[in-house]
Amino acid sequence: MHFGEGRIPEAYLAHVGRKRLMVCLACVLLAALFVASVSLGPVNVPPLDVLAAFLGQAVSPRDQIIVMSIRLPQSLAAAISGMALAAAGAAMQSILRNPLGSPFTLGISHAAAFGAAFSVIILGSGLMTSSQEGAVTILNPYLTTAMAFAFCLVAALIVVAVSRLRGASPEVMVLTGVAMGALFTAGTMFLQYFADDRQLAAMVFWTFGDVARAKWNTLTFMAVVSLPVIGFFYLNRLNLNAIDAGDETARGLGVRVERLRLVGMLLASLLTATVVAFLGVIGFVGLVCPHLARWFVGDDHRFLLPLSCVLGAALLLASDTAARLVIAPSVLPVSVLTAFLGAPTFIALLLGRRKK
Repeated sequence: MHFGEGRIPEAYLAHVGRKRLMVCLACVLLAALFVASVSLGPVNVPPLDVLAAFLGQAVSPRDQIIVMSIRLPQSLAAAISGMALAAAGAAMQSILRNPLGSPFTLGISHAAAFGAAFSVIILGSGLMTSSQEGAVTILNPYLTTAMAFAFCLVAALIVVAVSRLRGASPEVMVLTGVAMGALFTAGTMFLQYFADDRQLAAMVFWTFGDVARAKWNTLTFMAVVSLPVIGFFYLNRLNLNAIDAGDETARGLGVRVERLRLVGMLLASLLTATVVAFLGVIGFVGLVCPHLARWFVGDDHRFLLPLSCVLGAALLLASDTAARLVIAPSVLPVSVLTAFLGAPTFIALLLGRRKK
């Protein structure tokens, strides 16, 4: 494609315009899902009353409590954690040049779960009760996140080391991630074995990824950590495009590939650690959403990263809403529904790669 006389071809502008339109439509869908997520549940609140509560207008005391104290932090947590996991997955897939990369498939989520469990049980960074709601209360979010991040870092560095081996295929990296996941899952089970009945019940419930446990203080912490990291990935969108073209091409364009790969994996691990430390393990969001985004806008990270984040938030909002409605008034953990969706998609991706 030639850009003669300083003019941008109309075909290119139309191509970019279609991608921007897809991102805008996804944002509209996300806004609708957000209102629906706050509105629907064991007790429904009309959407107009939800909007009125958002705007500070008069609504019934019951609806005010349901919207502002219960469902709004839960829906915001779903949106932020979905964005974080999808951004981490998109970054890992690009940095490692591995379409099967994600925090869950590479074992990083399981490492974060072990680190958080170690912090709560051994270091006392949280309180455990036998009730389902609030089974684990994080008293020291900094220590819990730091321990989750430390073990995430171990898993991420092992995966990066494997990716640098000559001839290391995407399948080998995923199998390494499976091994890491099994190892850290065994570590978590080891901690649970020595826990008393109350601790065991609390930790088993906590390992079910669920956004219902989010509170305003943990939500603020998640946002402060996640949003700047997502911004970093977007600022490096052109560098990620260059890495997609190959390491040598990226170096020729002035990209410091090794540095970006290391920093990117560290920050993707931090995103994962922040989500897992407070919400538990939520699988497949980081795998499914980047591939859905690629289906709509291709591999250009100028559009891939924003659309992945929007789809990640939309997927978790939809899953959380469905989790409240499937067996109402009981509520399923959101990780159950994301696994039902993600596992068949993961198998389809593996079969698709084998056919190629």
